[in-house]
Amino acid sequence: MEFFVKRVRLRTIAWLAITLHACCLVIAGQNEADALNQRQTAIALEQQGRNSDAEIAWRAVLKAQPRSAEAYAHLGFLESRQEHYAQAVILYRKALALDPAIPALRMNLGLALFKAGQLRDALRIFEDLLKREPPSSAEAQRLTTLIALSHYGLQQYDAAISYLKQTTARDPQNLPFRLILAHSCLWSKQYQCVLDVYHQILQLNAESAEADMLAGEALDEMQDHAGAIEQFRSAVKANPREPNVHFGLGYLLWTQSQYEEAAQEFQAELANVPNNAQALAFLADSKMKLNDREAALPLLKKAAAIDPALEIAHIDLAAVYGDSGRNVEALRELKVAARLKPNDVNVHWRLARLYQALGRKNEAKLQFDQTKNLTKAADASVFNQLNNVRTKPNPSPGATAAQSNTRH
Repeated sequence: MEFFVKRVRLRTIAWLAITLHACCLVIAGQNEADALNQRQTAIALEQQGRNSDAEIAWRAVLKAQPRSAEAYAHLGFLESRQEHYAQAVILYRKALALDPAIPALRMNLGLALFKAGQLRDALRIFEDLLKREPPSSAEAQRLTTLIALSHYGLQQYDAAISYLKQTTARDPQNLPFRLILAHSCLWSKQYQCVLDVYHQILQLNAESAEADMLAGEALDEMQDHAGAIEQFRSAVKANPREPNVHFGLGYLLWTQSQYEEAAQEFQAELANVPNNAQALAFLADSKMKLNDREAALPLLKKAAAIDPALEIAHIDLAAVYGDSGRNVEALRELKVAARLKPNDVNVHWRLARLYQALGRKNEAKLQFDQTKNLTKAADASVFNQLNNVRTKPNPSPGATAAQSNTRH
């Protein structure tokens, strides 16, 4: 009897096991079917551009399959599509950790990093991908452009030039890239390169004010001041509303002591950009050179208020205050100038003279001693002056080339 009971019990257990296994298979099959449906729904919503709905669908896939690299990759794509690049980077990295073999995943991560301004990390990815591509492939060309723009955005102009030359050689009609190449040549002090690219630009656009300005800066650095002035005159003629074009011409005229015409150019710049602190300060200085201190004072105050780091404004304010007997204010302005440019012999010499006039002999001697071992820090270069007002390369440069969206 006991044996019979045992056999019944074993048969019951076996039957239950079989039943439960079949049940689990049904449930697993149902889960897989649900996950497949959720995936297909998510893809369809994504293709329709319904980003929020697609994200919810991919999150549902991820809930069912927490290690789905595909879901993370698509969620990263959706964030990138909405220009949420920092979030996209996080999601792409998760996908990459789970399955590095997903097609285009590294490229998508590189693009998201690039557009998020994380150029060093993007550059490493692009360089690694380029090694794997045939040199003549379209993808290699695209990567070359992205590497060029990454170097440019990192202000690694020497490194950018060779890649930019490859990009412009493949696309001879692309004016924006030739301008970026010309800027890179200028900022890496390759002035003949600037002029060579300038002539190429003229073949595409004979009236490019920006190209004329770049050529003018290069000529000024090469000590051809007359040639530089003529280039800036051409730039003004091509586009009188080009940012900094009047300031650049005015500054070159100012360095040649042509103060009346320089003042006209600074005023023209201010008509375009009323709060250009550099133009205000140099207009004021030109007025002072023309013995019109009354007109200079309000201009200097405004320039210093807009840009407190503008040394020339403080030096000239000190001169105006000193001439009217306001020595305490003059001393204050010269001390500010000395903090801004501690190696400028002109500032220390002026401080020494002011201390001397105030009877502060020890301090005057200290300043005179400092002038003996200093060279003048102020650089009479239109390149340097324009760099003070020109917008520096954007952390996400070359949007024209990076229009390519992330992809799968």
